[in-house]
Amino acid sequence: MRPRSKLPALLLGGALFAGVLGVGTVATAAGPGGAPAASAGAHSAHTTAVSTRASADDPDGDGYIPAVPQVTGVTPSVATPPPRYHKEFQANCAVTHTAPDDPIVYPGQPGKSHDHTFMGNKTTHAGSTTASLYGGDTTCRAPADASAYWMPSLYKGDEKILPVGPQVIYYKAGVTDYTSVRPFPKGLRFVVGDPMQSAQEFRGHKGFVEGWECGDSFFNVDIPASCPSRPDVQLNIRFQAPSCWDGKYLDTPDHKSHMAYPVVKPGTNDNMCPASHPVALPMIEFKMAFPVNGDMSDVRLASGRGYSFHYDFFNAWEERTLKALVDHCIVGGLQCDTRGYDQNHPERGAVLNSDHRLP
Repeated sequence: MRPRSKLPALLLGGALFAGVLGVGTVATAAGPGGAPAASAGAHSAHTTAVSTRASADDPDGDGYIPAVPQVTGVTPSVATPPPRYHKEFQANCAVTHTAPDDPIVYPGQPGKSHDHTFMGNKTTHAGSTTASLYGGDTTCRAPADASAYWMPSLYKGDEKILPVGPQVIYYKAGVTDYTSVRPFPKGLRFVVGDPMQSAQEFRGHKGFVEGWECGDSFFNVDIPASCPSRPDVQLNIRFQAPSCWDGKYLDTPDHKSHMAYPVVKPGTNDNMCPASHPVALPMIEFKMAFPVNGDMSDVRLASGRGYSFHYDFFNAWEERTLKALVDHCIVGGLQCDTRGYDQNHPERGAVLNSDHRLP
């Protein structure tokens, strides 16, 4: 029987730190009429929005989507494998379109969300389901990655600012025992962060890496008021997703409670999954670069201030390809590119061929 009690919110915690972000060229793109799209749900909180519409993935519309089969009998790994500095691969995906849709928070309700910038699957819309996304056309480097990735659109005044070219989406190990990481189950979806979070909550979020940065300005909780006016300067942000799964649900009403961040193993500096969410999955990290600089006083997100940043993930990878990349790069302790190739370990080979497909 599915639980009906109020689901606990994700615990907020300390920051994780990582390297400096990349930069690129400058471009802008305006929305229809040059103005941001208005929508009834422009400031609705993801923590309170509950799926109330039946869909092919959720026939009774209660927000619980059971995994079939469920993953049972798993205990969080406390093993410590040989140390590897990197355990990752990249799934770089370009922007496809923007729309005031959110198929996770507002399934089947077009126009109800604040405006989102979508990457990956080209068909993503309010009514998207696992079946409609799976096998679809994609802007990700690997054709097998038909997943949908999206975040609130960014504006400078009334101009919509779209990231240029493939954006870096890392798939990493979030736990110390990187050999325990397994692929995402088909149809898994979740929301990272909250558009209604406060500045303090954003800074203390377990997914916080470096906050907003541009030029020599780092760890900003809000979008900086100004950035150097140079071609090589962009506005950047990195944010990490939870990587421990309960093994039971592909989604829950708050779109978060089936996922959790790793916890520290007592008496060590090691990270492990909590007992409530024992299944270690890849940790997604968005590394986004927005082509805007100079006077930033009128730069904002469709969801509000910079600390309202959040993003969504809806898994639609072809299973064999995702498993091959996870096993070779994450479980194998490598720093892979989009083909599953580690230039520091050429003897290990690549997972995908020159067309980014399984041989």
